Amino acid sequence: MFAKDRDLLVIEPGLFREVMWNGQRLLSGTGDLAGGLLTLTSGSFIEGAIGPGHVVLIDSVPMEVVSVQSATVATVSIMRGDTNSSFIPGKWVEGAAVEVFTFEPQIAIVHRQILAMIGIDADDPDGLGDSAVTNPGALMVLEALGALHLIYASAGAPGRGGEAFLDRAKQYQQRFSMQRGSVVAMIDLDGDGIAETRRHPNSFVLSRG
Repeated sequence: MFAKDRDLLVIEPGLFREVMWNGQRLLSGTGDLAGGLLTLTSGSFIEGAIGPGHVVLIDSVPMEVVSVQSATVATVSIMRGDTNSSFIPGKWVEGAAVEVFTFEPQIAIVHRQILAMIGIDADDPDGLGDSAVTNPGALMVLEALGALHLIYASAGAPGRGGEAFLDRAKQYQQRFSMQRGSVVAMIDLDGDGIAETRRHPNSFVLSRG
């Protein structure tokens, strides 16, 4: 996938505060934070398949996972604008509640839709895969906006009192459409690592299914 949970949080800082219940829980435990080193006293990063790009809530404060050293130790950072930047340590805390939720299912839906927009069939074992896109970073924001639309549209389902979430979903749908108009995907057709063609996402109706 082109986007990760931390990319969604950069765009929507309230995501894990407002609708984390709409995500998938990967970890619920406790731990100690010493600067940028998070050590679990209960729970496991490995069992939760947690890695770089996930968002960890430490006493409800979101931080991004930079790397995982073992089942109980990970390097985490205050949210950075650029993943190539050095990690930013948080405050020192002991016995903190540690949770990890992910929106990867929603991201995966949009990922398949974006691949279809640029002529890649994710179900064709003999066709091009997403590795054929040589500039995946250019599609990251588009994918993140689409995922945020799905997340907030679902959160605004009848019976949850989520009218404000539906408004947010419409805003992200509009931003998705605008971003789609400016994105160019560079495609490697023959697997040599060099893009031979440029593709603009074609007309496509973003849906929840």
